[in-house]
Amino acid sequence: MRLSTAFRYEQSIANLQQRQQDLSTAQMQLTSGKRVNAASDDPTAAARAERALASIARANADQRAVQASRNAMSLAESGLGNAVDLMQTARETIVAAGNGTYSQSEREALTAKLREIRKQMVSVANQPDGGGGYVFGGKGSASAPFTDTAGVVSFNGTPGQVLAASTEEVNLTMNGEAIWMNITRDLGGGVTESFSAFTALDNAIADLETGTNVSGAVTTGLARLDRVLGQFQTARSQAGEMLNRLDGIESRLADSKLASQTEKSNAEDLDMVEAISQFQNKQTGYEAALQSYASIQKMSLFQYIS
Repeated sequence: MRLSTAFRYEQSIANLQQRQQDLSTAQMQLTSGKRVNAASDDPTAAARAERALASIARANADQRAVQASRNAMSLAESGLGNAVDLMQTARETIVAAGNGTYSQSEREALTAKLREIRKQMVSVANQPDGGGGYVFGGKGSASAPFTDTAGVVSFNGTPGQVLAASTEEVNLTMNGEAIWMNITRDLGGGVTESFSAFTALDNAIADLETGTNVSGAVTTGLARLDRVLGQFQTARSQAGEMLNRLDGIESRLADSKLASQTEKSNAEDLDMVEAISQFQNKQTGYEAALQSYASIQKMSLFQYIS
């Protein structure tokens, strides 16, 4: 078969362009540090990297939700700790009011202390979460969930708990109605009474102010406050359990994120030692192609005649 000079020119130029493209690709990979810079470089590896990237994004979102839950549950646990302290102080005050040697004016001084404790309790119940919401607001409240109107505290939030938008079930609030408002006491014979943490104090204050049956007022007041304390301590334990659970979730998310980052790296990152060796080989090949093209240029008839 006869090979024309024009064919050799075309073949040489095509080879030179391919070598130049290979060298440019290798240089871009070295610059970026990635073997896969576009899906066309390796469709399978690009798909693996994309899946890993989606997993990393989910892990990041879950980590943000866990942090928000940790902040809320820390505030809840701290707030309930304050509420327990206030109830214990109220209990000690009621016990003191039962002292038979106290005058009615001395008991009134103690009831004034109980009123101040009640006021602080409302403030604790309306604990903000730092993000525009309320720790004990249940499923949401546009304003403070507990309002004190005409001496009566009401819950204006939505009963329940707000859960974070996450693959893990984590709380952003606690059910304030269940914790502060729905407290029951067994009176015996299948009879129970229901009251809130606030009415427990209100009733104790009212009974002590009348001064007619101080012993009975103290006994009933202490029994109710003990139930309030039990309710608070249970809720505080739940907040603590959630904080412990968040530690485990955070650890799992960190492991999952690391695995996804490793998978992404394996799919698209460059082996620098191998890449440098290949770049040098391609550079040598490109230089050889240039020399070959220069030789073919000299093969024309005019060059031969001259």
